[in-house]
Amino acid sequence: MMTTDLVLLGRLGEDVVAAVALAHIVLFACFMLGTGLVAAVSPLAAQAFGGRDPRMVRRALRVGLWAATFIGIPLTIAQLYGFEILTALGQDTATARVAGRYLDGLAWSMVPAWWFIALRSFMGAVNRPEPGLWITLAAIPANLGAAYVLIHGALGMPRLDVFGAGLATTLVNLGMCAAGTWVCYARRPFRKYRILGRFWRADWPLMRELIVIGAPISGMFALEYGLFAAAAILMGWISTTALAAHQIALQFASVIFMVPFGIAQAATVRVGQAVGRRDSAGTRLAGFVAIVLGAGFMVMMVLLVMMTRDLIPLAFLGNDTEHSAATIALTATLLLLGSTFFVADGIQSVAAGALRGLNDTRVPLLIAAVSFWLVGFLFSYGLAFPAGFEAPGVWIGFSIGLTVYAILLVWRFHALTQRGYLPTIPTAN
Repeated sequence: MMTTDLVLLGRLGEDVVAAVALAHIVLFACFMLGTGLVAAVSPLAAQAFGGRDPRMVRRALRVGLWAATFIGIPLTIAQLYGFEILTALGQDTATARVAGRYLDGLAWSMVPAWWFIALRSFMGAVNRPEPGLWITLAAIPANLGAAYVLIHGALGMPRLDVFGAGLATTLVNLGMCAAGTWVCYARRPFRKYRILGRFWRADWPLMRELIVIGAPISGMFALEYGLFAAAAILMGWISTTALAAHQIALQFASVIFMVPFGIAQAATVRVGQAVGRRDSAGTRLAGFVAIVLGAGFMVMMVLLVMMTRDLIPLAFLGNDTEHSAATIALTATLLLLGSTFFVADGIQSVAAGALRGLNDTRVPLLIAAVSFWLVGFLFSYGLAFPAGFEAPGVWIGFSIGLTVYAILLVWRFHALTQRGYLPTIPTAN
C-alpha cells in the first residue's frame, strides 16, 4: 500500500516523493515499536498449537490485540506532530509540511494495521494463512483506487492531494482489520478458538511473556528501520534528488523484501510448532530450510534488478524523463549497489524469524545494535561525507551493516540448534 501511494504521488513531482520519504520515517519509527509486540503472537500461538493447547493460542492473540491498542494510542498522536518532528531534524520546511499533511491522514492506520498483523499471525500459527493473503491482495487494488479518487478528487470527491493518499490507506487498513476479525471469529477452522471469548479479561502473566519476547523484536525493528531512517536524513542533507532516488530504490527493495519477510513468518511458525512438540531436530531443519529458500529468492531478484534497474524508476516518476533524469540515473545506481544488500536483508529477516520461533530475541537485539549502528551507520556516514561518495556511499554502508547482521544471526541459530536448545513455553493448563 505504501508503494501504490508512492506510485500515485510520484506523478505530482519529485518534491512530493521526497516528502513521502520523510513521512515514512515518522510512520515507521512509530510502527516498528509496536510491530515487535504483535509479532510475538506468532511464536507464542505456534508453540501452543504445536503443544496442542488451544486455550493458549487464543490467549496469545488476545494479549497481542491489547498490546497493539495500548501502545498505538500515544504513537498515533505523536505522528500528528510529524511536521514539527521533521523540522527539528533539520529537514526543509516546505517538504516537511507536505510530509505532515500526508501523516495527518496516514497516522490513524497504525492500530488497525497492528490488529490485522496479530490476526494474520494467529491464522498462520494454526496453519491456515490463506485468508490473510486474500484480504491483503484485495486491499492493494482497493488502496490504489481509493487513493486515486481522494488524491485527484475523482467521482465527485474533494481533491485532497497527499492527505487523500494517507486517508485512503487508513480506510483500507480499517477494512482489513474488520475482515480479519470476522474471518477469525466466524469462519472455520478459526471459530473453534473463540478469539473474542473473555476478551476483556486481563491476562497479565501472558502479557508479561509477550513483552519479554516482543519488546526486543520491537527494538530490532526500530534499530533496523532507524538505520534506513538515518539514511534518508543523510540523503536529505545531500539533495532532494538524492532523497527521492533513495526513496524509490528503497520502496522497490521493500516490495521484493515482502517474500523473505513472509518466509520469515513461516519460519517462526514452523520452528515454534516444533518447539511445542519438543522436536529439537525439527526446529533446526525448519529454520535452515527457510533461510536457504529466502536467500535463493533474493538472488533471483538481484538478477532481475540488475537487468531492469533503468526501467524501475519510471514506474514511480512516469515518462517525464527530462525533468527527472538525475533522479532516474541515481536510482539505477543505488539499485545496482543494493545487490549485496538485497540478499543480506533476505537472509537476516528469515534467520531472525527462525530465532523468534525459539523465543530468542534478546541476543539478536544486541547483534542488531552492533551491526546497524556501530558498523552500518558509521560506514554510511563515513563513505557519504568524509570519503565523498555521497548517496552511493550511504547505500554501501548499510549494505555492509546488513551483511554483518545476517552472518551473525545465521551463526546464532546454528549455535542454538546444534546443541538441541528448546525454550520453556507457557501453558494454559
